[in-house]
Amino acid sequence: MKNPDVIIIGGGAAGLFCAFTAGQRGLSVLVLDSSNKVGKKILMSGGGRCNFTNLDITPENYLSQNPHFCISALNRYNQWQFIEMVERHGIAYHERKHGELFCDNSAKEILAMLLDECEAAGVQIQTHCEIKSVVALSPGQSGGGFKLKTSSGQYRCQSLVVATGGLSIPTLGSSGFGYELAEQFGLRLLPRAAGLVPFTFSDGVKQIAENLSGLAVDVEMSLPSASFRENMLFTHRGISGPAALQLSSYWHPGQTISVNLLPDEDAAQLLLNYKSSSAKSLLRNLLAQHLSKGLVLALQALHWPNYAETPIAEIPDAQLLSVAKQISDWQLKPSGTEGYRTAEVTLCGVDTAELSSKTMESKAQPGLFFVGEVVDVTGHLGGYNFQWAWASGYAAGHYV
Repeated sequence: MKNPDVIIIGGGAAGLFCAFTAGQRGLSVLVLDSSNKVGKKILMSGGGRCNFTNLDITPENYLSQNPHFCISALNRYNQWQFIEMVERHGIAYHERKHGELFCDNSAKEILAMLLDECEAAGVQIQTHCEIKSVVALSPGQSGGGFKLKTSSGQYRCQSLVVATGGLSIPTLGSSGFGYELAEQFGLRLLPRAAGLVPFTFSDGVKQIAENLSGLAVDVEMSLPSASFRENMLFTHRGISGPAALQLSSYWHPGQTISVNLLPDEDAAQLLLNYKSSSAKSLLRNLLAQHLSKGLVLALQALHWPNYAETPIAEIPDAQLLSVAKQISDWQLKPSGTEGYRTAEVTLCGVDTAELSSKTMESKAQPGLFFVGEVVDVTGHLGGYNFQWAWASGYAAGHYV
């Protein structure tokens, strides 16, 4: 198929969804992907179970320079419509916390569903295909559309959809090609950064994290712009887990993060109560009823080394209040993040001001569409980015 109606660059979640949506309208559709197989990120998502959407989708679950941009697409194709498709294909799934939906068996089922829909809609898929150049044809002389030179030959189409994803997890084939294409056609790009990514440290926290590697703690982790109540995970490289991943999308280099290690307690009141009720006990033994022993020992070395062997009744109130502050407002200053190597998403991208929120089409270049992660819409952890992929692919698929 050298002259399809529609060519989609990128065979990920958004690209495949857009492909069969357009195919169902009777259009000839060709998906070009540089990898050896499509949907690699789908297969590794959710620990191989694919967190394919969330029961509670709202615009507040997305980051964008224009927080209203995602509303049209998310309303037009919502989570319930995707769930209906999953059920129609007989895929068993379950809900985890915060409305997250996962396959019971394997993410392979979601990819197989998308490929089945593509096949039924007559979509053709070409893998191992590197794009060498894209040229817009003038409507007068050539009838408009686009001409593509690729490692698989030349192609021509009327509508071109860029579904190349972001820069995250380059081992799965991600590249900046979609951004380069946007720049070629004069679309504004917003500075990209890794999102949903673990924090790294170069100070004393690095050693604490190494020593406690594998320990998960239920915390409230905050920045002035956002706060998340989730698990925090200590790793050999720093701090990860849902709380850290969520907050990383809001973090800017140099910012300090606040961690409340006892989010269900008033730490100051707790320690003062212990002072009267458990006078002879050591502070570390009392805190070990609430936090892991290893973490308590690390905190003791930081915040009350001189009172390590002192019964709590003999520790001055001012010292206890200082410890309480450190427990409820532990100030951490990351040196950075693990970057795109492990990031689940790329923040920012193609400026939404350049696109129609209804169709995903470029305002400057007719027939050119951008969907999925390449666009400046980034979801929270929990199935939100997949729902954006489905919804933006659906929107473009109806207008290509």
